[in-house]
Amino acid sequence: MEQETVSIEQKVEEVSLILLLDGPYDKNDCVLEIHPGAGGTESCDWALMLYRMYTRWCEKKKYKIDILDYQDGEEAGIKSVAIRVKGKNAYGYLKNEKGVHRLVRLSPFDSNNRRHTSFASVEVTPEIEQDNDIEIDEKDLKIDVYRSSGCGGQGVNTTDSAVRITHLPTKTVVTCQNERSQIQNKEQALKVLKNKLLIKKLEEQEQKMNEIKGDQANINFGSQIRSYVLHPYSMVKDHRTNVETSNVSKVLDGDIDMFIEANLKQKR
Repeated sequence: MEQETVSIEQKVEEVSLILLLDGPYDKNDCVLEIHPGAGGTESCDWALMLYRMYTRWCEKKKYKIDILDYQDGEEAGIKSVAIRVKGKNAYGYLKNEKGVHRLVRLSPFDSNNRRHTSFASVEVTPEIEQDNDIEIDEKDLKIDVYRSSGCGGQGVNTTDSAVRITHLPTKTVVTCQNERSQIQNKEQALKVLKNKLLIKKLEEQEQKMNEIKGDQANINFGSQIRSYVLHPYSMVKDHRTNVETSNVSKVLDGDIDMFIEANLKQKR
């Protein structure tokens, strides 16, 4: 009987959480990008750790992943990665992961075994198939072509087919290398760029409304949202909700639902 009660409570909790996913794009697929901050190899390795964390989380949710871009670090880790996450409510769950993630640990790359602090930024953009009226002027684009690297090309790209597009007015950069041809990669990159610019426009509108209302909450992309401390103690803490756990290894293995759920409830 007790087990049945727990099961019912879990189902009620799951339904309550889904009801919080009522944003215009919450049910959509999304593109998740990870970029290391300053710090060279340390930050590149931290970006790879985050990539593993999110892919493990997606596996547990039974979400499908497509690698759009993957750039290896010079010594270890990754310079950048972009993945498409496909599954119901993917954007709704992951949208609050956007921001700067901080790692504190004893460096495996430091011969003196000193403590290092590393940063990496996460960006999440919904896939929008309709109602995207953003117009892009070709004159505002800088398009670079380069050779695919890492596992992003899935072993099929051996030519200079990867594409990087920079939207000059906003300095927004999009890369894609998973398609076989340069034309296909350009089309995919432009699609992601349009979605990014739309979300940027909506965020600016929301910020103006918050200013009118007198809401001083920090919604900047550069704000630090979560710390992962491996030394001198073990703790992962979300700075927006104050939810924390000492089981760092479990979190880095993809168990981040406690942070996602707390942020959804706080937004409500």
